[in-house]
Amino acid sequence: MSEPSSTELYEVKRTLKELSEKKGRGTELVSVYIPPDKQISDVVKHMREELSQSANIKSKQTKKNVQSAIEVIMQRMKLFPRPPERGLVLFVGMIPKGGPGTEKMETYVFEPPEPVQTYTYHCDSQFFLEPLEEIIEDKEIYGLAVIDRKEATIAIMRGKRVNIVKTLTSGVPGKHKAGGQSQRRFDRLIELAAHEFQKRIGEHMNEAFLDIEDLKGVIVGGPGHTKEDFLNGDYLHHEIKQKIITTVDTSYTGDFGIREVIDKSMDVLTEIDIMKEKKLVQRFLTELVDENGLASYGEAEVRQNLINGAVEVLLLSEDIKSKRQTYECPSCGFVVEKTIKNGADVEDKICDNCGETMKHSTSQDVIDDLVKIAEEVGSKVEIISTETEEGIQLLRAFGGIGAILRYRI
Repeated sequence: MSEPSSTELYEVKRTLKELSEKKGRGTELVSVYIPPDKQISDVVKHMREELSQSANIKSKQTKKNVQSAIEVIMQRMKLFPRPPERGLVLFVGMIPKGGPGTEKMETYVFEPPEPVQTYTYHCDSQFFLEPLEEIIEDKEIYGLAVIDRKEATIAIMRGKRVNIVKTLTSGVPGKHKAGGQSQRRFDRLIELAAHEFQKRIGEHMNEAFLDIEDLKGVIVGGPGHTKEDFLNGDYLHHEIKQKIITTVDTSYTGDFGIREVIDKSMDVLTEIDIMKEKKLVQRFLTELVDENGLASYGEAEVRQNLINGAVEVLLLSEDIKSKRQTYECPSCGFVVEKTIKNGADVEDKICDNCGETMKHSTSQDVIDDLVKIAEEVGSKVEIISTETEEGIQLLRAFGGIGAILRYRI
């Protein structure tokens, strides 16, 4: 199963934001999560049971709205002989639009970017979004290790989940005051035992991390200088060594030490994601100031370059709010598109062919429109946040739309 793209995740995040703002008058908004291996017939059976149970709701209006939502879900289930590959998510309910009697039934049905794990039916005054938030949380994989002379713990972090892979103990004896020749011999034995222990740590880290295809990096922690001695030695496979991001000092080893490593390296991991965005925008700006640079900006120019297949990377600010409006002439069928800035009214347009007033038909976000073109021509899309100076610059100076080109037009 392929990893969700940044645009897929952006779509779901945007839907999540929209859904989080929806509120029902009572406990009448229904959320259903269906795993890919769940039988649709079982879901329909459960919906019938819930429909029957809803007869006990005291408020007539809430009862009516809950029953309407469940009936909508049962109707939608007829469209699916089985759940899609990653399962199905449904959010259905009456959303008030103003004063009394202004409720409107809203329905959201989609396949999430990652598989639904647990079947869930939830009825409340808000949609139940936690499982979807967990699905789209960052799933990047990091290797973790916490090391001192006496023990080592190796773990793998996927998103927020941490799996302890191996705990090792050394048997390295503590310092001992024997004096004279005995002391030197004893120190040599300690160093040999420490070397053998670090060798075992390296073997287990190689075994745990080498086969992880999408390993983003490795973080090593521990009290004292043992972690530095370990990294300076020849204990790790060169591929793993190249992925060391940072080392952190911890007060503990074991499970507590791993937690401490995570807490102390969160800023570093966040910075890595931010640096990726910063580098992309900086590359765009560098190309822009170069006389022969491969960059373009502004919606019209970037759109044309996209259509021509000249865009390597499309940069879009997540804060673009404009809509792409389609107009169609009822007389001659002439079609034209126009971008409407956020908050601006959709104005009437006169047909260039016959002079008739055109009708505005479909409308979609500019981001969706440009992403669709990019996917058709094989251009990479990066959604840029406004958490960095570069991200803000892309939005304010270039309207949030830029492109790094494959070749000059």
